[in-house]
Parts: sequence; structure tokens; C-alpha cells
Amino acid sequence: MLEPRVFKAYDVRGIYPSELDEEGAYAIGRAFVEVFDPTRIAVGHDMRVSSPSMADAVIRGASEAGADVLELGLVGTEMVYFAVGELGLDGGIAVTASHNPKEYTGMKIVRRGALPVGGESGLLEIRDRTVSGPDTAGHSPGQVQPYDIWEQYVERVLSFVDPDAIAPLKVVIDAANGMAGAMLPPVLERLPQLEVVRCFFEPDGTFPNHEPNPLLPENREFIVAKTLEERADLGVAFDGDADRCFFVDDSGEFVPGDFATALLAEAVLEKEPGAKIIYDVRASWAVPETIERNGGTALMNRVGHAYIKHRMREDDAAFGGEVSGHYYFRRFSQADSGVVPFLLMLELVSKKGRRLSEILRPFRERYFITGELNTPVPDVALKLQELKEHFGSEGRVSHMDGISVDAEDWHMNVRPSNTEPLLRLNLEARTPELMERKRDEVLAVIRGDG
Repeated sequence: MLEPRVFKAYDVRGIYPSELDEEGAYAIGRAFVEVFDPTRIAVGHDMRVSSPSMADAVIRGASEAGADVLELGLVGTEMVYFAVGELGLDGGIAVTASHNPKEYTGMKIVRRGALPVGGESGLLEIRDRTVSGPDTAGHSPGQVQPYDIWEQYVERVLSFVDPDAIAPLKVVIDAANGMAGAMLPPVLERLPQLEVVRCFFEPDGTFPNHEPNPLLPENREFIVAKTLEERADLGVAFDGDADRCFFVDDSGEFVPGDFATALLAEAVLEKEPGAKIIYDVRASWAVPETIERNGGTALMNRVGHAYIKHRMREDDAAFGGEVSGHYYFRRFSQADSGVVPFLLMLELVSKKGRRLSEILRPFRERYFITGELNTPVPDVALKLQELKEHFGSEGRVSHMDGISVDAEDWHMNVRPSNTEPLLRLNLEARTPELMERKRDEVLAVIRGDG
């Protein structure tokens, strides 16, 4: 079973087994090798119930098409990226459905250098090859061998911080029964000074406690309540495949991704003065202003990991951050990691010697953001043109990703969804009153009642 619609803009994702099953996984593994002709690849999988058998099928397809496969076993997505970059492999496949509900399966596919394979970089060719059937030419099958990436991975993520500089903080971690529960223990062993309240660390693809998607407020209720109850210095929540982490401060307040990006940029610039830092078009002014204040070069980019990773290489940037909680590091195969930002945030709070809520106060008092507001629209292109006509005269207009308007005291970005007829609004202003007024004005145009 392999529905063509499981091929998304950035990855493969669908319901198991009605949209994608082992036969489909075999076809994708085989097609990946036929399209990209890699010599050696890595395959790993998350803790979903279907993932071991799906990974076996991918490995069988890839090896029968002629590639040698390093079988990584149960690993986080970022560990596949790291293996591909660190070992000089020609590509890799992580069998994961990331933060999606339990009935989903999927894959994140990368080529050499851990560069993503997406809709504009080979994923549609893989889709077409799976539909047309495998290449019938005879191949000598590749070798499959287990490979243990854990020790190299743990050493690399810890190399981003000075473990001795991390104070004896009290931290609540919600692993959401996802991959963080397997990935963090060997890292935390090296930080015995931390007092860690471990929640839902048992990897369990049925997600018995809550969905592993901390961007949804209902999935954050637990980490907020637990951080307050434990009087912890901070709370950290990971998504299902642990390539994203989200922070809650000591007052129980969620830290928006742009504020986290600004703080992480500051931490990176302390280690690499003058570095280039990438941020996405949705972000608060807090990001470029913090980067520039700390002596870095701020580079705005369109949303999406394929675009960020390409720009990271193009400009040799040290760090990239997205509002959605993806954080990219040059010294981590220029890929995204959930564990590295967790460690950097611990080190930053320790070095500043202040509570996270105090460190964030200047941001919260100066930058007033809406967060992402999604609205279904019947005609995306028509609505974007209408927004340009309505608000274009108020500031500088950019079409880097959807439409952005930058005025003196407010700015916005409205971009279409990659997967459905939705517009996503992010808006910020210098006062809460102006933010609310402009938000309502823009939403009125998007919703057609303005």
C-alpha cells in the first residue's frame, strides 16, 4: 500500500497501514537508491509500533537495489542526520512520523551531507519511481550491517557546551513517550549536577499520555503544570522524534520559538564571535536585533528545513533557528537537533546566573507577537494579492515567502501552507495595543469580513 499523497513537501507521512505499509516502505527504499544511486546509506527508526517492520522493509528495498546499508536501529531523527554527515555517507532514511498521532508512519530522507530530500529535491522522483515500479535490471545486492552511532553522537552534542559550566539546575523534561526518552539518558549521565524530573521517558508508540506535539497548547498543559509544581528552573518538552525541543520558564510560561532562537543565537555568538545566523521570515524582531547586538550577522530566510539547510551551507552560517522549534548547527552536519539547544539553554541560564523568566523579561516587555494564526481560504493567491493591496502602502513589501510587510512599528508575514488551503499569519508590533489592532485588521481581510 502506497498512496501517492503520502509524499509531502518535506517528507513522507501517512496512516499505517491504509496509506503506507511495509510493501510501500520497500518500494520507497528501493526507489531512493534507484533515483540517487548512493553507495552507502544509513537507516534508523523511531519508537512507533510499526517502525521496526517499516525500517526492515526500507533496508530490504535499498539493499536489493544495490546500496550498502548501515542499520542504526532505534535512534532519533537527528542521529540519522548526524551519521550521514559524520560518516560521509551518501544518504539516509529515518523511519518516523515525527510529532503526528500514533496511527501515522513516515520517513525523513536525506542525501549526502544530510541535505533533505523534499518535493523540490528528488522526493517527487522517488514517488514517481515507486508508482512506475522498480528497475528490473539485475543488481548485486548491497551489504547490511548494524552500526552503533550512540557514542559518537553523545560526544558531539556535549561538545557544544562546557559540561562543568552547567549549574545544578532543577529541570523537568517531558519526553512524551518519544525518542527523547532513549536519547537523553546517556547525555544526562554526563551532567550529574542536574536535578532532572523525568516524565514519560519510556518510549511507547501508542503515546499513552499525550500526543508528542508540544506546539499544540493541550500537549503543553502537563509540562507547564509540572514545572510549576516542582518549582523547577525550567521545563523542556520534546516532540516524537526528538528533533525539536520547547522550553517553559520557571514561571510556567511557554517560550516562543523566536525568543528561544534569539537566546540560542546569543549563546552561539559567545562561542563564535561575528558568526552568521539564519532566521525565518516569521520571526520576532527580537531575533535580528539580538544577533546584531551580540556582533553577529542576521540573515533572514524563507521557512522550511530544506531552505534553511541550503542557506546554512551557502553562507557558512554557524546556527539557524525557526519559529517552529527547529534549530540547526553547522557543527552538527548543518542539521537540526533537539538535544543541542537543550544543552545550550542549560549552559546559558547557568552562566547568566538568573532565572529564565528574568532573562526573557526584556523580550516580553519589548516585542509583542501574535504567534501563528491559521485561516482556511478558498483562493490563496487571490487573498495574498488582496493583502498586498490593503497593507502594502504601510511598509516595505517582500515576497520571499508569501507576503511580508515591514512598517516602522509593526510587521507581518502571511504565507500559504504547503499541504492545505490555509494562510498562516505571524505579526508583531512595538505595543500590545498596536499588535492587537493590526492583527484584527489583517485577519478581517484574510477572513473576508474586512
